[in-house]
Amino acid sequence: MSASYGLIGYPLSHSFSKQYFTEKFEKEGISGCEYNLYPLDDIRSLPKLITENPGLKGLNVTIPHKESVLSFLDELDETAKAVGAVNCIKITSQILNPGSKNLKGYNTDVAGFRQSIKPFLEIQHERALIIGTGGAAKAVAYVLKEIGIDCYFVTRDKHGAKVSSYYSDKLFTYNELNEYIINAFKLIVNTTPVGMYPNVDGCPALPYQFLQPSHLLYDLVYNPIETEFLKQGKLKGTATVNGLSMLHLQAEEAWRIWNS
Repeated sequence: MSASYGLIGYPLSHSFSKQYFTEKFEKEGISGCEYNLYPLDDIRSLPKLITENPGLKGLNVTIPHKESVLSFLDELDETAKAVGAVNCIKITSQILNPGSKNLKGYNTDVAGFRQSIKPFLEIQHERALIIGTGGAAKAVAYVLKEIGIDCYFVTRDKHGAKVSSYYSDKLFTYNELNEYIINAFKLIVNTTPVGMYPNVDGCPALPYQFLQPSHLLYDLVYNPIETEFLKQGKLKGTATVNGLSMLHLQAEEAWRIWNS
């Protein structure tokens, strides 16, 4: 039986993962492996997907399931447990019950984001605004806190934001953002899907007119390569980074986990 891997999330029209892994298998001469897309609009379909695809060895997890998938896993590695979100699942047979599967969750966003942002950080990037409060935002905050960067989140609704108690008083709504706040946070990271293909004209509702060349804008969206968010930053002379390198890094980390 060939080993299969895949991506769950919804929708998946934006994803480069299938192309990335298919090309990886071809370039590296990896035979007997395939990578497929599994668009799940309801995470409760995951057990059925696992049962119907007995050759599955690993899954990547994307929006909107990075947090809701937790209750379907048998165990979590320490980083995923600390972050509270999973984007990688390793699937193995249970030792005492060979007919059943063991699902262990990991967070490779952490390794991918850490490695991709470090070359761009400068002394003025001591505080960060994280746009969004979902699973990807939690991984970003975990890395930045680890580095020593103070993080605040931007959300539509403070009361509905799913953040830890540590960040409960570190929340802004979009309407609260002003020149003082933008200038106080020289690193701004978009973790939302706003601006992602096919809705490429959208961007987070920030007061871009207050950006300065000392800002760094990082967008986790990688399709398109240059989002409207990054374009707005470039107009003000900011440094910009898209999510493509993070995608590649976290994909390689996932492959390492699946084959370890």
